[in-house]
Amino acid sequence: MSEQETLALAEEFARYRRTALAEVEAPGPAAVRRTVRGRSRRRLGVTATTALALFGGSAIGYAAMTGPDHRPGPVDPTPSVSASPTPTPSSTPSPSGTSASPTVPVPDGRISRAQLLGASVTLPAWRAGPGCPTAQTRLSGDDREGVNWLLALDHGDVDGDGAVETVALVQCVLGSGGPMQVVAFDRNEAGKVVTLGRVVATTIDKPQWLFALDVVDDGTVRVQVGDIAPGGGWPAEWSQRQWRGYRWKGDAFAQVSGPTAFGQNPHSADVSVTTTELVLTTADDGSRTGTATVRIRNRGTGPVAHVALRLGVPASVRPDVDGWAPCVGEPQHTSEPVTCNLGRLAAGAEVQLDLSFRVAEGIVLGTGKADVDVRPMDSGFDFLLDVNDADNQVSMTYR
Repeated sequence: MSEQETLALAEEFARYRRTALAEVEAPGPAAVRRTVRGRSRRRLGVTATTALALFGGSAIGYAAMTGPDHRPGPVDPTPSVSASPTPTPSSTPSPSGTSASPTVPVPDGRISRAQLLGASVTLPAWRAGPGCPTAQTRLSGDDREGVNWLLALDHGDVDGDGAVETVALVQCVLGSGGPMQVVAFDRNEAGKVVTLGRVVATTIDKPQWLFALDVVDDGTVRVQVGDIAPGGGWPAEWSQRQWRGYRWKGDAFAQVSGPTAFGQNPHSADVSVTTTELVLTTADDGSRTGTATVRIRNRGTGPVAHVALRLGVPASVRPDVDGWAPCVGEPQHTSEPVTCNLGRLAAGAEVQLDLSFRVAEGIVLGTGKADVDVRPMDSGFDFLLDVNDADNQVSMTYR
């Protein structure tokens, strides 16, 4: 090829670049590599025929470069040098409130009786006065004195978190009774038993006793409460019982169903007593005698079958003849205290007793105080619950 022919070929290529390539976006290195691979597959050699075709003019060269076989294909992505590629936004919107991190499972609060007895727990505080330990203590399976006795157990989702919790009836054992409370327990993320809160507890007034518990499907904790505690001369059967429902309100339990008060217990009454001083003077025979006036009143709305009167005078102060006729049977002369059982006392009625006493000659008796108390009884001579026992006892001065 002569120098003139070479120059003509170069000029033809230059004109092509000015017209065609100005309208076509450069495909980049990847496309160039792909084009080279395609050309090598077609085995286009540099021959005299090719050279003559190129010499044929710019139209032939332009058509050859813009035909279907030579359209630029998709550009291969250029390898990135960044260690953390930029994420591609999703075309599908994420659900509202959905966290990118997996949901943490709620701890299972189902605790068996054996597990609860074996765990160290913290109880809500017992009411004021003598009580049992509350901080990091263990519950007991029996009613030994001074322990927290586990009486009953049930399970249910009481706080609405989708997992089950444990509800227990516990009593602080003091003598034949002691305060009681229903407590809800759960587990934390580490599996440790924790206290959710107190559902209900006994009080000095009412309820004085808790009999049973039950957790229903909606998370309500039902507790059977009683107005009076067994003991003191009356059985548990005398207690009026009610089922009351309690729900978790985010930070504490509150009553949501059932009665909120008790009516008059049919096994209860309200009697009171007052007394004057007992002043002893010397009689003709050298003994000392005196009279004390005792008034007993039925403040209740119904009659009382019997009333028991007790006077805690010293053994040397014995009942005399006068004033003791209203007592059913003979007063106990030799026992201490002196007792007098009275018959029926109607509602609102009052009885006055002028009771005489005697101290034998030669016995020295100083000044002192004796307890005088009354208690209502039913027809079977079983003691009734007195709804206001603060006025059931007074002190009588003797001198």
